[in-house]
Amino acid sequence: MATGSDEAQIRALIDDWARAVRAKDVDAVVSHYAANIVAFDVAPPLEYAGADTLRRSLEAWFPTFRGAIGYEVRDLSITAGGDVAFCRSLNRISGTRTDGEHTDVWVRATVGLRKIDGEWKVTHEHASVPFYMDGSYRAAVDLKP
Repeated sequence: MATGSDEAQIRALIDDWARAVRAKDVDAVVSHYAANIVAFDVAPPLEYAGADTLRRSLEAWFPTFRGAIGYEVRDLSITAGGDVAFCRSLNRISGTRTDGEHTDVWVRATVGLRKIDGEWKVTHEHASVPFYMDGSYRAAVDLKP
């Protein structure tokens, strides 16, 4: 059964994870994932499997930003029961890329967690943006909550 402590621990994990993304701290980000994480991210491929694969993805993505990455977690909802939990939120990614382009996009996020050896770890992550179904199939990166 979930406790207020479980929710507080998960909220702290998400807060620390977001801080680590902002700081582009790969080790701190990856520390929150189970070794067998499966992630469906906004960037290809369709699936990332394993913490090492996710690490390599972050090591490639973080340097594409000048300075810190803006990362905001909004409307975080946590449901926990026993040793399994999931969260959902709308997350804003912003910042200036190394090519000078400014990024400011909202993504939808769902995170699955398991309590492993008494500690919550992310075992599944899904981030996405909707796309326009008008025949263009463009990513709808202009949407705001």
